Amino acid sequence: MSSKQFYKRGWHHNKGRGRETTTTCGFCGKIVPKYKTFAVYRGFSITDPSLKKDLGRRNLSLFSTKIYACPSCARHRRIIKKKR
Repeated sequence: MSSKQFYKRGWHHNKGRGRETTTTCGFCGKIVPKYKTFAVYRGFSITDPSLKKDLGRRNLSLFSTKIYACPSCARHRRIIKKKR
């Protein structure tokens, strides 16, 4: 087992920064400081060609949402890859 980490721990803070803003992990619900989270964009797309044809381009609105993942969920779901 190597001593290398899965992701870079390069957070730079100043003394006058104050209390960090927190967010909840979109996968496990843990409350994490925002600077430690990883942003993931989730959306959906319709793959059925007949359904796409029926809806048309104008009526088709696909939403994408921004979800924050904590470091442990990011490693587990392979959002962060191991550096070589």
